[in-house]
Amino acid sequence: MFSEIRMRRLRSNENLRRLVRETQWSVDNLLYPIFVVPGSGVRQEIPSMPGIYKLSVDQVIREVQEVAEFRIPGVLLFGQPHTKDAKGSESYSDQGVVQQAVRAIKSQLLHVLVATDVCLCAYTTQGHCGLVDKNQIVNDATLEVLAKIATSHAHAGADLISPSDMMDGRVAAIRSSLDEQGFSNLPIMAYSAKFSSAFYGPFRDAQGSTPQFGDRRSYQLDPANGREALREIDLDISEGADIVMVKPALAYLDVIARAKEITDLPIAAYQVSGEYAMIKAAAEKQWLDEEKVMMESLQSIRRAGASIIITYFAKEAARLLTR
Repeated sequence: MFSEIRMRRLRSNENLRRLVRETQWSVDNLLYPIFVVPGSGVRQEIPSMPGIYKLSVDQVIREVQEVAEFRIPGVLLFGQPHTKDAKGSESYSDQGVVQQAVRAIKSQLLHVLVATDVCLCAYTTQGHCGLVDKNQIVNDATLEVLAKIATSHAHAGADLISPSDMMDGRVAAIRSSLDEQGFSNLPIMAYSAKFSSAFYGPFRDAQGSTPQFGDRRSYQLDPANGREALREIDLDISEGADIVMVKPALAYLDVIARAKEITDLPIAAYQVSGEYAMIKAAAEKQWLDEEKVMMESLQSIRRAGASIIITYFAKEAARLLTR
């Protein structure tokens, strides 16, 4: 005789399964990334990310209007400059594309949160997330530039500042600068556990942010190190982060779950370009059911403990969640 405990009893029909479902998630958990580029009338599909586009500011407005219609809470803006230089000067220009996009979105009074990525990789000629001196990524000098980027986004009207550079001390530097400029109520969502991952390839192609020498392993986390990731999260919290992030998501669900155990702060997770591209490519080959795999992957991120899921699938998922 087997045990009289019969786990299948509560799986016998959909209404029972709904009643006992442990993980609940909705469109409220989603944040949609948007690539902003110079120009007008630009809507250029990214070959390795089907359905995702590089958009000029006027096209960003159309995209955000659609996001608002889906009741997705917010967008995360990534910018590209007209010209790059060694210091990434356009990243903190009042006329930078992100700053323009933030002002344009806010002028439309759209009920959408606007988060902005703070980093240098797309703006510098060398393609690294920090300033470079003699082929070395310099930490402390970079902090000053990151603070300038963050305050420029704040002055444009951003609702959430999100540094992704992985320089030591950047959350404290940005928090101090924002407070000095009168933005003490503006929250920071830090890319706290950002791993040196091979899953970023399509994003780097889209942003033109592949390093021109070396790689990012001297500042992004070693994929083997879970405990170090938790230290990074703890340090960002101590420096004033309001939300902490794990990136990528699917290969690091264990880190999301462990982060959930050590902090009561909201946890974000980024389902990155490579994760998106893999699902799209397999679906195109008819090797799997795109909708089901998309929803299962997003649910797994939520189940691991993330309350914010940054995903290129946000609009597609919202269609299914709200129908």
